[in-house]
Amino acid sequence: MRAGNPGQQGATPVDDGVNFALYSSVARRVELCLFDASGNETRFDLPECTDDTWHGFLPGCEPGQRYGFRVHGDYDPKIGARCNPHKLLIDPYAKALAGEFSWNPAVFDHDKETYEASIVDSAAFIPKSVVTAPDDNPIAPSPRISWADTIFYEANVRGFTMRHPDVGAQARGRFDGMRSGAVLAHLKSLGITSLELMPVQAFIDEHHLARKGLRNLWGYNTIGFFAPMPRYGFEDPVQEFRDMVNAIHDAGIEVILDVAYNHTGESDGFGPTLSFRGIDNLAYYRTLPDDPSAYINDTGTGNTINADHPQVQRIIVDSLRYWVTEMGVDGFRFDLAPVLGRHADGFSSTHPLLQAITHDTVLQRVKLIAEPWDPGPGGYQLGQFPPEWAEWNDQFRDTTRRFWRGDHGVSGELARRIHGSADIFDSNGRVPASSVNLVTAHDGFTLADVVSYEHRHNKANGEDNRDGHAHNFSCNHGVEGPTTDPGIVEARRAHRLNMLATLMFSQGTPLLLAGDEIGHTQHGNNNAYAQDNELAWIDWSDAEKDRDFVDQVREMTRLRRELPLLRQSRYLHGQVETDTSVIDIDWLDINGNPMDDHAWTDASIFTVAYSYERVGEEQVFAMLLINRGRRPARLSLPEWVIGSDWHIAFVTQGEALAIDGRTVGLPPHSVALVRDGQR
Repeated sequence: MRAGNPGQQGATPVDDGVNFALYSSVARRVELCLFDASGNETRFDLPECTDDTWHGFLPGCEPGQRYGFRVHGDYDPKIGARCNPHKLLIDPYAKALAGEFSWNPAVFDHDKETYEASIVDSAAFIPKSVVTAPDDNPIAPSPRISWADTIFYEANVRGFTMRHPDVGAQARGRFDGMRSGAVLAHLKSLGITSLELMPVQAFIDEHHLARKGLRNLWGYNTIGFFAPMPRYGFEDPVQEFRDMVNAIHDAGIEVILDVAYNHTGESDGFGPTLSFRGIDNLAYYRTLPDDPSAYINDTGTGNTINADHPQVQRIIVDSLRYWVTEMGVDGFRFDLAPVLGRHADGFSSTHPLLQAITHDTVLQRVKLIAEPWDPGPGGYQLGQFPPEWAEWNDQFRDTTRRFWRGDHGVSGELARRIHGSADIFDSNGRVPASSVNLVTAHDGFTLADVVSYEHRHNKANGEDNRDGHAHNFSCNHGVEGPTTDPGIVEARRAHRLNMLATLMFSQGTPLLLAGDEIGHTQHGNNNAYAQDNELAWIDWSDAEKDRDFVDQVREMTRLRRELPLLRQSRYLHGQVETDTSVIDIDWLDINGNPMDDHAWTDASIFTVAYSYERVGEEQVFAMLLINRGRRPARLSLPEWVIGSDWHIAFVTQGEALAIDGRTVGLPPHSVALVRDGQR
């Protein structure tokens, strides 16, 4: 080897060889380890170190070469030093991985009984990094969906395709399955615009799952920020991911990645040494100020990345840029995002890492979405992320669930959520789209289970039913779990539709959980991360049981798409006038009069009216009518609709009746949408 280029970390094919570069501020020596098809290893010392980056150029090396690193340096866990050259390390910048990770005592850097450094070689049990060359073929152009038009659809590559009858056996559970014609046809017909994929960056199954014979389905246990999950590929996961993105783009749908940069799969101080720990432990991870042997665990997974370190900031931004420029991704949802903005003294929206992501010239053109909470101190930061970001809104979820299960005193709160949660986001130039509204997500009950179970049923996870949320704001309508009682079945169906109608007809950006449209159930398991099996895989035969339900969901997304009044670009607080138009929002009681504070105390019947009038032209309007009561109700519309050509565009159950020129008869437990005469 000869000296290489320290400016580009990872393995970079150039001219007649490959440049290798690895950051480690604690190494005294770094070995590049090459592996042939039989697993035989050849080692080279990286000959140079520049500003803590070890580098070398290897002539004759080509794309496809499998490799890893061994880092020589101090090993003393008491002071946070974890260099152990007996452990083969994955390149943090590896664009592809080959081989499966296997749990074996060799993957730990110390003997668990003596706590002395382990001298057992781990190479046989560690995935190998693979040299990859950039693909010269361009990705299909992004649909570039505006925020106002966005409808997210959260799906798991494996869980979404494993039981799909029209996906071939070889493609099931893989990127190829997500680009099948039947899958794309369903997504397009559903009216969603942006497919949010649960983690697809390379991850491993947790040790406690492996001991129980379980596997990680969700993927929040990353070991490679650049490499696609080998399990989701067949022969070439990188190319197969790009092919998937091309097909999804061609269908007019964006690809959003759920990314977990807050921690890695190396777990706590007793976890495996796979990459970051053995390369530069104290650079990559946060440790207790007075005990560098102990990791800070703000993530609940055993470790927390050190967002204050420049190398961590660099690798995260480089990773995001790679997924956009080389893999065609249109945006990111950041798992436990407060970690990315947390200094030692707490969270800051101006943290250098958040600012670097927000203002990067490549990342400025994609969607950035925060999960704005984590288990750490000050971990709930809803509404506190930079204005350029959107955020998952759990308050929308909880309020919608509480209102429709019949809780008292939440009507005013529901109104704020329908309004786009202006009380949370209407500051610093933020807009209603900043609120990503949801009633279900991967974490928790499915929609069918929200209306069928009052208690979690997680025994299959092997944690004595202690894991998962204990408070789900759910109800079972009198029977816990499945029932054939027709009254309960119909009540549950209406309950599901009412929550989805609230979701789709509210201001903000809706997110739909995959399978909710067909009644997917996890049989009360609200923490199915460990259920890579038929418990969590979507059963597509459920769609045959109630095709009308799927059609009603499609109708809701169509109406949202056709009615800009349901997706305002700014917050309305009464009338907003411009030189050419007037936009208004009204909150009305059953008699069509403005709601007062007393009426909001426990309102179960009310109307949200949006209107838009161009000066000198006919008024355009849309109204959301809500009846949570047990009896039919007559709702009077505002006086200005008299003489207008209006109709009932949608109702969740039964039949809403236009009784006269101003009154609507609304069935019990229902939501209706009234609009002007334009069809």
